[in-house]
Amino acid sequence: TILQDKRHTLISTKLFLDAIHFDLTYFPLKHLGYKIVSITISDILAMNGIPTHLMIHLGVSNRFSLAAVEEIMFGVKYCCQQYKLDLIQLDVDPSCQGLVASVTAYGEVEASKKVLRDGAKENDLICVSGDLAAAYAGLLLLEREKKVFQVNPQSQPDFAGYDYLLERQLKPEPRFDIIKSLKESDIQPSAMTHVTHGLAAAAIHICRASQVGCRIFEEKLPIDILTFQTLKELNIVPTTIALNGGDDNEILFTISQSDYEKISGIKEISVIGYIKDKNSGCNLITNDEKQIPLTAQEFSPFSTTD
Repeated sequence: TILQDKRHTLISTKLFLDAIHFDLTYFPLKHLGYKIVSITISDILAMNGIPTHLMIHLGVSNRFSLAAVEEIMFGVKYCCQQYKLDLIQLDVDPSCQGLVASVTAYGEVEASKKVLRDGAKENDLICVSGDLAAAYAGLLLLEREKKVFQVNPQSQPDFAGYDYLLERQLKPEPRFDIIKSLKESDIQPSAMTHVTHGLAAAAIHICRASQVGCRIFEEKLPIDILTFQTLKELNIVPTTIALNGGDDNEILFTISQSDYEKISGIKEISVIGYIKDKNSGCNLITNDEKQIPLTAQEFSPFSTTD
């Protein structure tokens, strides 16, 4: 963050790599353009700020036509229009690595309203926006149909009834509504972070930064009924995906217990647990009342220790 008078300028930068963060076998280019903007500006929202400006640098190999680049930019510009972002820079350079996108978002927040990961306190409530695991369920469906297509190129994908799951994967929306609702309800979160690599990783980030522990209750995890049924049909435990699936594009935050009545009146927010002391660790309380440590696979270039 950069301090400007009584406001902070917030910055988020993300790198998106072909075959790592997206698969162009089934990912429409205009949806990709939309998604890379949505994911990047969500980091600004997860600091209780409002995104304002965007810079994009594309690396494009010679297998992409001008029309393909224009499709990506259609999605980028549409997302910018939807959320009133100024696209202040666009660079396109040749690449040997397929498609690479570097996206930088700028935003701002009142200095007194900025929220980072390090403010959670013992007994604070843990809240999450929206529902979990839908995006990953959508990814599994896309991967399944890709395998069918590879075996039989004449086959048609079977996505009937799965529109919600596919949209959560291909066109996730940034949670401007949550930031607006918190402000309107006069709720100041103590800590916030972006849920993009699973709920477990997000919770651990907050707990490490705040030097606290947490308890999250399996029965409180918000999982849409379609997500639940789809994962069951695929013989996958929905809770596992909610904790570690990724791509949810939601916001995890903590609030004082005194704000419980206020938060309970806001749609699209679930209270899923509470903060404990550091020595308690980060744990999930299962539906059969067992305590299981939260774990998340993460890469850190700065440390070889956990």
